[in-house]
Amino acid sequence: MTKHRLLTCATALFLTTGTALAHVTLETGEAAVGSTYKAVLRVPHGCEGKATTAVRVKLPEGFIAAKPMPKAGWELRTVKGKYAKSYELWGEKVTEGVQEVDWTGGNLPDAYYDEFVLRGTFAGDLVAGETAYFPVVQECEGGTVERWIQIPQAGQSEDDLETPAPGVKLLPKK
Repeated sequence: MTKHRLLTCATALFLTTGTALAHVTLETGEAAVGSTYKAVLRVPHGCEGKATTAVRVKLPEGFIAAKPMPKAGWELRTVKGKYAKSYELWGEKVTEGVQEVDWTGGNLPDAYYDEFVLRGTFAGDLVAGETAYFPVVQECEGGTVERWIQIPQAGQSEDDLETPAPGVKLLPKK
């Protein structure tokens, strides 16, 4: 293999790896069914060099009693609604709650990294072994948008996706 070809292959591998690691992720990728989970969304960059001005996350069905953490310099808004079914939490039936969390009006320059946090409970009747996805829309200056919303279909892995939604693998109850 020539030096030029080797350098080209190494560069392509580096760029591919960088792209795969450049999306919004969750700090902890596993949680037990029926447990409280602190979702720490890691935003590693802006959009095409522009500062992030909003982060919007849709909560997965079965992630209940969610409470977001306020963030200095950002406006916090939640969207509440009815769950697809009722869940039991601390001996009570829960039929509605937060389904989306929006942090807006902030300014996270492209050169910096930050985290956006919320907490909730994975319902006790969710299926261990499945993955719960938290689709995220990242808005940036000038109307640029990154949508980290792709969810793998049967036979597909997250590595096959260009803009994967952050996911949490559900483990058996403790």
